Parts: sequence; structure tokens; C-alpha cells
Amino acid sequence: MVGSSHEALHRIFQKDPAVLTKALQRVLHVPFPEPREIVAMNVDLTEIEPVERRVDTLMRAETDEGTYLLVVESQGKADDRKRGSWPYYLAYLYEKYRCEPVLIVVTQSSTTAKWASRPIRFGFRGWHSMTVRPLVLGPDNVPMITDEHWGEQDPSLSVFSAMTHGRGPQAPAILESLAAILKTVDPDTASAYAQFVDSCLTDSQAKQMWRDLMKTVQYFWRHPLAEQVREEGRVEGRIETSRAMLLRLLEWRHIPVPTTVRARIESCTDLSQLEAWAERAVHAADADELFTDE
Repeated sequence: MVGSSHEALHRIFQKDPAVLTKALQRVLHVPFPEPREIVAMNVDLTEIEPVERRVDTLMRAETDEGTYLLVVESQGKADDRKRGSWPYYLAYLYEKYRCEPVLIVVTQSSTTAKWASRPIRFGFRGWHSMTVRPLVLGPDNVPMITDEHWGEQDPSLSVFSAMTHGRGPQAPAILESLAAILKTVDPDTASAYAQFVDSCLTDSQAKQMWRDLMKTVQYFWRHPLAEQVREEGRVEGRIETSRAMLLRLLEWRHIPVPTTVRARIESCTDLSQLEAWAERAVHAADADELFTDE
């Protein structure tokens, strides 16, 4: 199960490598040749010496123009250490495989995208011994797909759109469109896509909206995420029951419940705290005694 937006942003390319070349060709308008085959590769770049280096996703693309190594890095924020590690990755991979490496950075942040797109140059003024120019996919260039009819032509790019724009104001429209699009995709693929999108949604309202949309889709309930949603529902149900029981207990004992006390009980989301208050309510003389030890 994908557990973070960092993983999802690059692992979608492992699930469907064609998304990556489509993004290069259609989003960045880079004339990358059409691959005959794309193969996932070992991401471990560790040398014999005890220095561990790993890229996020590494794939080999066979094209009529040659073989390319697609190095995908998921980037959440600016990190100046990449000025050293990214050039190292490319040089090491070329030396090991003798194939042209291509660095692609994916991000949900416009600020990070601008930072990542700056060339990394080594040398002196007027002469650069090495220049690294990452290709960057982010919210400023990935299209916002809100038309399900357009999205049905390319479901995988629609998924990537939702993952990239999950923080933005257009997220609801994108998610509604994508939910309809996924109904046209085979269940196993749709299930994986649903998890990628869920992992990338950092806005709580957008994430809840997505989960509500997925609850109506049959394949969702075979998804690992479904058990998490069901468990959250069970906990919320127990909390609601405990609140109601506590208020009924106070009412049964004819103890007045001021507005402030009722509001505190109804806003509490800690099940153990509600249970502790219920134990005190059995002997309390007034509602304020529920909170005497706090």
C-alpha cells in the first residue's frame, strides 16, 4: 500500500510507465522518442563503499533512437543537497549502463518546481564542465483535467493530474471527473490509481471528498485503503455513541448540562476521555465535576 504522496508521485510511473513518456511529450512538449518497451530497473545506486544512494524510480526505455534511462525523483520541497546527488546519479548511471540518463522531477508545489527547474552548473564563469537540466512536472504545467469525456481518452494522465493538483482550488472538479473516468478502467488498475490519488491528497477536505466518491465504487472495497476507511468509520461511530450515552446519563440523573459543557462533550474526539467522563458522571453532583481532575 502506498503510504505517502512522495511514493505515489513516482510509483505511478512504475504502475503505468506510459504516463511518464506521455507527460514528457504532451505536458513538457519534449520530443522524447516513442518507446518500444519500458522496463523498470533496480533503484539502488549503492557502490561497494558504504555509501547508499537510491533514486525514487528508474526505468529503461527502448526507442528507435536509442536506449534511455528515465530517472524519476519525487520532490516535496527545495533541497540544495540535490545539487550534488542528482549529477552523481546521472554520471553513475551512464558509467554503469552506457545509456543516456534523463532526469525528471515531479512535484505538487509550484515553488519546488521553480527551484528544481534551475540548471545545476559546475565550472567557472564562461565555462561549465557539467550542466544538469532536470525536466520538471508540476502544477504549473500538468493540465487540470476536469472534463471526464476528455479524460476518458487518457485515464492515466487524468490520474496524474489529480495527484499533481490535489492541493489546488480545482481539486473538487478534478476528483469528480476522475471518479467517473475510473469507472471505465479495469477494476485492478482503477484500484491502484485510487490509492495513488488518496496518498497525494494532503488537503483534508479533498481527501474526504475522494474517499466519499470511492465508497460508491465496488472495486474500492477490495482496496487496502478501504479497511482504513472502515476502521475510521467504526471509531467515529464509537465516539458518537459515547457522547450520546454520556449526555443521556447526565439527563437520567437530572443533572443540568450548560451549553459550554455540552459543546465540550460534543467536540471531544478522544474515546478514552469520553469514557473517563462517563465514569465520573455516575457520581457527579453537577456537570462541572466531569472535568475536576483536568
